[in-house]
Amino acid sequence: MTEMLRLPAEQAYQAELEALKQEDTGARPPNWQLSPRAVVTYLMGGKTASGVEISAKYFGDASLIETAVATLATDRALLLLGVPGTAKSWVSEHLSAAICGDSTQVIQCTSGTDENQIRYGWNYAQLLAKGPSLDALVPTPLYRAMQNGTLCRLEELTRMGSDVQDTLITILSEKMLPIPELNQAIYAQRGFNLIATANNRDKGVNELSSALKRRFNVVVLPLPDDRAQEVAIVYQRVQEMGAALDLPVPAQAAAEIEKVVTIFRELRAGETQDANMRLKTPSASLSTAEAISVMVGSLSQAHWFSEGRLSAQEISHNLIGAIVKDPVQDKAVLAEYLETVLKKRSGFEGYYRSLHARL
Repeated sequence: MTEMLRLPAEQAYQAELEALKQEDTGARPPNWQLSPRAVVTYLMGGKTASGVEISAKYFGDASLIETAVATLATDRALLLLGVPGTAKSWVSEHLSAAICGDSTQVIQCTSGTDENQIRYGWNYAQLLAKGPSLDALVPTPLYRAMQNGTLCRLEELTRMGSDVQDTLITILSEKMLPIPELNQAIYAQRGFNLIATANNRDKGVNELSSALKRRFNVVVLPLPDDRAQEVAIVYQRVQEMGAALDLPVPAQAAAEIEKVVTIFRELRAGETQDANMRLKTPSASLSTAEAISVMVGSLSQAHWFSEGRLSAQEISHNLIGAIVKDPVQDKAVLAEYLETVLKKRSGFEGYYRSLHARL
C-alpha cells in the first residue's frame, strides 16, 4: 500500500497536538480538544513547558487568530476573508485540527454545488425500496458535524450559488437542520460551528446576501506585511513540502526565494521596492501561495532534470507560468518589467536572461 500524498493536519502535526494536550490546563469550550490559548499557540508557534517546539502555522498578527478562535468558542460562525493565497484554507484546516481533532469535515464549494451537498443526500436504491427513512439518508460533512458537535469547513463559499448559500441561514440561526421528508430535524450539538473561507478577487464570485453575512464574524487575513516575513513563510513551506515530496532543498534556495518574492511583491504592488518607479500590474494575484508553488515546481525540475542545481534557469519556467495568465496583457507587463527593472538590477541578471529568452 502506498503512502498518503498529503496527511490531514491532525495527523501531520500529531506530536505537537499531543504535547499541547498533555500540558493544557486551561478551560475548554464544550467538545474542544484544546483550550483557546493552546489553539493559538498551535497556530502561532511556541514551546510547551516540557520544551517541545510548536512550529508556527501562521505568520502574521496573533490578534487575528485570537479573534478567530474566540469566535469559534461562541455560536457565531467564522468567515476567513482575503485575496487568494493569504492562507485562509491553511488556517481553517489547522483551526479544525486543533479544536476538534478532525479537519476532514470539509465541503468544497463550486458553481455546481447544490443543496444536497450542503444538507443531506439520499441513497436512491434504499429510497426506492423503502421510501424516505434515516437509513436512506446520506449525511454530508455539515450534517455529521452537527450530530457530533464538531467543526465543518466550507471552502470558497462565494463560489457557490447565492440560492444555495442561503441554505445555511436556518442552520446558523436556529442551529438545526430540517428534514421535511421525514418530518424531523437534526439539532446541532454543543461544539458545532462553521469555518468558511472566501475571496472577492477571483472570477466567478457570488456575493453573500446581507442576511448570511450577518451570521458570520469576518476575519480578514492580509498579505504578509514585509518582504522578510513573506520570504520566511515561503522558505518554511518550501522546506516542509520538499521533505514531504522527497525533494532536496539546496543551500542557495533561500537566496532564490528572496529574488522570487521580490519580483512578486513589486509586480503585485505596482511599484519597485524602493518606491522610485511605478509599474504595470499583471492580472494574476501573485500571492504567497503562488510563490511557494513556483519554488516547489522549480525544486522538482532541478532535482529531476538539472542534477539538483536550482538557478534562475529552472525557476524562470515556473515564474512565467505564474505571472503570465493573460497571454497578451501579462506578457507585455512582464516584458516591460524586465527591461525597466531587472535588466539594470545587480544579482538578477540570470532572471533577466532566462525570462527574456522565454517571452
